[in-house]
Amino acid sequence: MFKSAIAIMEGTKAALMAIKANAMRSALTCLGIIIGVAAVITVVAVMQGFTKQINDQLADMAPDVTTIKPFTSIEQEMVGKNAKLTYNDFLALKARVKEAETLTALMFTWRFSGGAEYGNKSHSSRVMGTEQDYQKAYRTFPELGRFIRAEDDEKRRRVAFIGPSIIEKLNLPKNPVGEYIKLGGEWFRIIGVAEKQGSLLGFDQDDYINIPISTMSALEGASSSSNVQIMFRLKEDSDEELVLAKITRILRQLHKLKDNQENDFEFETAEKARANVDKFTGSATAITAGIVGISLVVGGIGVMNIMLVSVTERTRVIGTLKALGATPGFIMLQFLVEAVVLSLFGGLIGLAIGYGGAALISFMVPSMPDAYIPGWAIVLSFGFTSLIGIVFGLAPAIKAARLNPIDALRYE
Repeated sequence: MFKSAIAIMEGTKAALMAIKANAMRSALTCLGIIIGVAAVITVVAVMQGFTKQINDQLADMAPDVTTIKPFTSIEQEMVGKNAKLTYNDFLALKARVKEAETLTALMFTWRFSGGAEYGNKSHSSRVMGTEQDYQKAYRTFPELGRFIRAEDDEKRRRVAFIGPSIIEKLNLPKNPVGEYIKLGGEWFRIIGVAEKQGSLLGFDQDDYINIPISTMSALEGASSSSNVQIMFRLKEDSDEELVLAKITRILRQLHKLKDNQENDFEFETAEKARANVDKFTGSATAITAGIVGISLVVGGIGVMNIMLVSVTERTRVIGTLKALGATPGFIMLQFLVEAVVLSLFGGLIGLAIGYGGAALISFMVPSMPDAYIPGWAIVLSFGFTSLIGIVFGLAPAIKAARLNPIDALRYE
């Protein structure tokens, strides 16, 4: 144990002296490891930043809201069929699902996909039909004016609640409440402007227009181009499993699905959305990190080459140590430690460069989230570089350990 500690100390000392004495050679040796670690850390920091931002926003928006979305199986897609939820589905659930504290919807139609017009300005924005409970479900609060009310929906009023980005896009007055914009060929009066939410993954969350869902449905008529998403929040004393089963029965009856047919809709919770985000970013991170990790192997080969050179240069020193009683294990451990220290040195520089690169990307690219490096990434990077040092330092260490002391002392 004592000898091992001495070998580790001597190996660390020798590694630091070798790095100092041959700074350029050491830097070039570690270059592959530096590039590999820097690339991996940059990718991880950017992707984890995205994940953290999305999860934070999902948590703030509506963590207890469940969304019902259309679901089309692969078999149905192959024959050209697409599942849809309709305005009538929403009305039926609104009337029959009393266990919901809030039940609301968003409608999208082809007619209103062209965006908005004001004066000589036009802008392609997301125009969505909804009603007053959407505000409760997603905490959409007005900065100016008001949100859509029940009477707007009942009377099919042509009113619009806009995101703050619409003001700039259409060159509206700073307080546009009372102004008229054209949507789908019809004039709508602006009744309110939402609070600013900012962007997410470069997507402007403030670029949207809400109108009463009944108005959109009436103007769209019997067109099959409309689609609806239904959202609900349950009362505290409601049994989620029973309510989901009830909604499933109602929708299957409305859609006239047979017993052997699968649901043409699905439920998505905030937890499921977060899991999907984590799954996507995790896969993307793993694939990218795996590709750039090849450079770590190249860096490991560089470490092995420099250690072989180091063994050759220090042949007489090894012979002297063996003559003084150093065991092969002592010699091997010393060179292994030296290889690991050299690898960790490259890993440390790569970590700093990687984080700096990710921070620079976040700063330079608009709407990019702040770089975020989780603890596991730091531990993994140092663990992997240590493994590189051990694996690729093993051959030089074994060569040094097997040197004959007499031949080593005679080496010129």
